Amino acid sequence: MATNAATIDAPIAEKSRPNINPILIIVILTIATFMEVLDTSIANVALPHIAGSLSAGQEESAWVLTSYLVANAIILPISGWLATFFGRKHFFIWLALLFSSSVLLCAAFRPISEC
Repeated sequence: MATNAATIDAPIAEKSRPNINPILIIVILTIATFMEVLDTSIANVALPHIAGSLSAGQEESAWVLTSYLVANAIILPISGWLATFFGRKHFFIWLALLFSSSVLLCAAFRPISEC
């Protein structure tokens, strides 16, 4: 009887699993990784402009990049736990929406003199 119960449960478990396209997952993860590298590069390239806008020296403006990298190093391990707690899909969608809305807010409140 134990073998019959195991064979009955196996097809149900396989049918309830969603059909996942691995290519789509790879594309989404590649885009997320590209955005991370792009953000770091933007912060690095913008250092002279940040230093000029704040009337700061090169060493003082380097703290912007250092603080960004420290914040990134703190959030990466926590994001694994948060993805497990909230679900990877929901967590990724919320972070993408948060990032997009932050970029839109930064663009909306940019000083007119920089346009």
